[in-house]
Amino acid sequence: MLDPDKITAGLKTKRIGRNILVYDSTSSTNDAAAEYAKNKANDGLAIFAEQQTAGRGRAGNKWYSSRSDSILCSIVLTENKLPAELLSLLCAVAIAEAIGKPARIKWPNDIMLNGRKVAGILLESKSNGICIVGIGINCRQKTDSFPDELQSIATSIDIESRSVTDRISLARRLLASIDHWLEVAAQTSEKVIDQWRNLSIQLGHRVRLIYDGREFAGNCIGIDPEKGLILQLDTGGIRMFDAAHSSIVKQG
Repeated sequence: MLDPDKITAGLKTKRIGRNILVYDSTSSTNDAAAEYAKNKANDGLAIFAEQQTAGRGRAGNKWYSSRSDSILCSIVLTENKLPAELLSLLCAVAIAEAIGKPARIKWPNDIMLNGRKVAGILLESKSNGICIVGIGINCRQKTDSFPDELQSIATSIDIESRSVTDRISLARRLLASIDHWLEVAAQTSEKVIDQWRNLSIQLGHRVRLIYDGREFAGNCIGIDPEKGLILQLDTGGIRMFDAAHSSIVKQG
């Protein structure tokens, strides 16, 4: 069971996780966070849950998680001044670093271990600078914990490390990492971009994606902190694609 006192023990953050709530069960940590976000004093609040009954990912996809097998977390930002693209990038970097090697980033919102998805990000922007950062990290699942259709594409830290994940330690590293990269991004986006480039599995490779219902393909040559993934298109020219309107078809 996640314990907020144990998570905060030794946590030296300036903004994120100074206050922590842990639910035994909730429909969605993002929904719970949205209620707390109505009070600006809750900036940096981290909400965890042992179980979600209606967890979701991007585009309304269901997020599968069995009780106490994951890190299910939402962070309240009531005064976000960063572009959505940059916020998404720094969260991806922070999560990958919290998990540790060999975690890599697959734009727009996935963290991968050995070619399979281990974590995801769901950003939900509200009005007046309010943003909810939803994070799901697979920790203790076994292969048969996932639905049949996900067993070949999803994984957990335990599966890949062949050990038992200390979720409290991981939660603490996660909050510290997000706090650090938020502070960095407030000063400069360049360091975030540099680390994203170091951790990206797509940079320098051919990418196919759907953008507003149309398919595009090309070589990934970079990322823009405000406009998204940069592709050298197969059809010629360079184009940028923002995360909110894009979904990856496959790498190839």
